[in-house]
Amino acid sequence: MLGVKQDALASMLGDDWNQQKISLLEQKEQIDDLLLEQIAGQLKVPAEAIKKFDEETAIFNIQNNFEGSNTGATGVTGGTQNYDCTFNPLQKYAEAIEANKELYERLLQSEKDKNELLQNMLNEMKRRS
Repeated sequence: MLGVKQDALASMLGDDWNQQKISLLEQKEQIDDLLLEQIAGQLKVPAEAIKKFDEETAIFNIQNNFEGSNTGATGVTGGTQNYDCTFNPLQKYAEAIEANKELYERLLQSEKDKNELLQNMLNEMKRRS
């Protein structure tokens, strides 16, 4: 629920821990209180929270607290947050690339026109001399 990977937790617990050992630990019904305290300390949660953990209750609390937490600029969150993005960032990026491409093509055409003008002026000067 905290998003801590087994490898990361094993690293937190010390050299004699590895991913496989954490995996086996997760499958146990009972865990020694001393070990549970050590794990809780590394995860920065109370051991009681792990002992009394109920997945359905946790999911319910997360959904209700997360979805109701955005109360605006004067609310508890301390600022406005936009969870419902009103544009597609990839589409905006693609539009910016297309605009840069068009700008480059116009700049290239301008350089071609300038070179043509200079060539005509040079030919005119050669013809007069």
